[in-house]
Amino acid sequence: QNEVKFLGHVMFKDGVSVHPSKVEAILRWKPPKMVIEIHNFLGLVGYYRRFIEGFSKIVMPLTQLTKKRQPFDWTKKCENSFQELKKKINHCISLSLTQS
Repeated sequence: QNEVKFLGHVMFKDGVSVHPSKVEAILRWKPPKMVIEIHNFLGLVGYYRRFIEGFSKIVMPLTQLTKKRQPFDWTKKCENSFQELKKKINHCISLSLTQS
């Protein structure tokens, strides 16, 4: 066996990548219509943040919507952020495992 699937990851001899079923779940996600849906999406995508370069900057518009007393206003910036995260997770690279 050349790979091991563990906690949403695929681990192989030289590295680790996101499990394809998790990538597929993220790609199928519909744009959120409520704050709880943003929390759910960010929870799943955030689990794989180390695979997404510039994650914190990309996610900022979505994070702003989760603040207390913040009206839910799905702007073009939010949509762009949402789509960019999906694009990045779909094209994410495998991370190398190094020995220390």
